[in-house]
Amino acid sequence: MRSIGEMARDSGLGVSALRFYDRAGVLVPAWVDPVSGYRWYEPGQLEEARLLARVRRAGMPLADIRLVLASWSGTDTDLVRKLLTAHLRRLELGLADARSEFSALRALLDQRENLMTSLRVATVRLTIAAPELAAALDTVRFAASTDPELPMLGGILFDIEGATLHVVATDRYRLAVARAAVDGHDASRVQVIVPTPLADAMRALLHGGEPVRLSLDGDRVTLEAGDRQAAGRCLDHDFPDYRRLLPQTGDRRAFVEVADFRKALETGPVRSDETGTHDLSVLRVTDDGTVVLCPDGDAGDPDRVAVNREFLLDALAAGARDRLVLELTAPTAPIAIRRPDDEGGFSILMPVRLED
Repeated sequence: MRSIGEMARDSGLGVSALRFYDRAGVLVPAWVDPVSGYRWYEPGQLEEARLLARVRRAGMPLADIRLVLASWSGTDTDLVRKLLTAHLRRLELGLADARSEFSALRALLDQRENLMTSLRVATVRLTIAAPELAAALDTVRFAASTDPELPMLGGILFDIEGATLHVVATDRYRLAVARAAVDGHDASRVQVIVPTPLADAMRALLHGGEPVRLSLDGDRVTLEAGDRQAAGRCLDHDFPDYRRLLPQTGDRRAFVEVADFRKALETGPVRSDETGTHDLSVLRVTDDGTVVLCPDGDAGDPDRVAVNREFLLDALAAGARDRLVLELTAPTAPIAIRRPDDEGGFSILMPVRLED
């Protein structure tokens, strides 16, 4: 017999994915320990698990996967071949449709580029309290993208308007915003994207309590702290209009004690996402304003919201408070994590669709 850990290692499916497919009745373990609940698999089930991993990577719907696995070992493979062919055809048609839509979108973008104006200016000089800028960078750093295909998200946006600096980072699945007060800037709005390594170098200078100087000269940004400085070129891209992504105040708002909530997330029930690669925590706010983790079998609740557990834990750490506010609106709406004492520092996480 193979343990669930051995099966995960040898099949390419994560432990959480194997649990998900067990609950879905797709790949049921040969034996489950009645005391510990630990799952064990027969050696022959490894081939099924590897097959399952392949068709899931190809994006096959769960309903078709059931039929493929049920028919795979039979003498008549016609059904399996037809299901594979049909799915491939769906993918090809979807790709053709997507190419057509993207071509139209690129044409629209070409038209817009001639009309848009940049928010960059030649020269800006301002001062910021070092602790404020340090706290702002710490709040958003976890959400910066590492995807080389999206270089415009591979940095932290410095959005300066009036006496306020907003720092923003997003990797599409999460977004974090923080703010700091600045001196020496007029009312005009200026935006630059500071590459993540340069932002980290800036953060390393912010240990004292004295104000620091931030300078923007065209595409170059410099932070001076005493006789030390970090400087470099800004990213030559436009950042998404993050203000359009900010959530409204959620219908269900709950305070959480961060230490207790972290422990509940780390030890509580998890689900697998569609690809079987990420652990999801399923949340619900009760009528008395308490956040609870829904158990594996709690299906059909319209108020459940699923979120990537690792992303949620990162957001709690970046919140840097013993107590935070969670706001949930709907299973398809972003989750907001706010500071009770600072509405300007928060993050949002995109929900994940559940397969029941």
